[in-house]
Amino acid sequence: MVELTEKDKQRYTRQMLIPGWGDDAQRKIKSSRVFIAGAGGLGSPVSFNLAVAGVGTIRICDFDSIEISNLNRQFLHDDSRLGMKKAESAKLTLMRLNPDINVEPIVEKIKEENVDDLIGDSDLVIDCMDNFPTRFILNDFSVRKRIPMVHGSIWGLDGRVTFINPPETPCLACIFKDSPPKEVFPVLGATPGITGIIQAMEALKFLAGIGRLLKGRLLCLDYLEMKFFEVKIRRDPNCEVCSGI
Repeated sequence: MVELTEKDKQRYTRQMLIPGWGDDAQRKIKSSRVFIAGAGGLGSPVSFNLAVAGVGTIRICDFDSIEISNLNRQFLHDDSRLGMKKAESAKLTLMRLNPDINVEPIVEKIKEENVDDLIGDSDLVIDCMDNFPTRFILNDFSVRKRIPMVHGSIWGLDGRVTFINPPETPCLACIFKDSPPKEVFPVLGATPGITGIIQAMEALKFLAGIGRLLKGRLLCLDYLEMKFFEVKIRRDPNCEVCSGI
């Protein structure tokens, strides 16, 4: 496992004071490789918080280019980068936040035929996508490779987060049987902002090896009423994706 430099110890001193964290957990964080699917509304707070926490390698994948309609929520980017690929813009921002980490931008669409190569040897997948067909591709990979995934989704003023790690938990296909219709959905920037931070918290707890994760629990976030509640979720014994493991 990698060692912490004196600069590391100074930069991360406050989080290393957390009970159960210390040098060991920070070394785990520094050694980690995380794949973030999407550099948009959810990918912005997720990647920000992983970068400043010292995650050693962040592999961030997004094929799209920055449009002005993205900027109410996608704070990885700004007006000066309109037209730039989001993954490349993300690297610029994250390296400015923390020049001691490694950021690997991937400008490709996630497909069944390339998902294995794109994610590679990552320790964790974080689903920051805006569509379920791609989420199901990530879910299939997670189940096949036994690599955990933090799922997050938003719509308007609502968010959802869960930690997926079959056979210990249901997979995404156990929870959502079909893809919702494709649409341009409403979103306030604070919605993915808060939801993505919760995803980042789950990711960092997993990488550090502390705390209780959202296993078998779907955290539902109603920001309009400011009510957070959880729904217990169970594996589908007939699930076409994970029932055989």
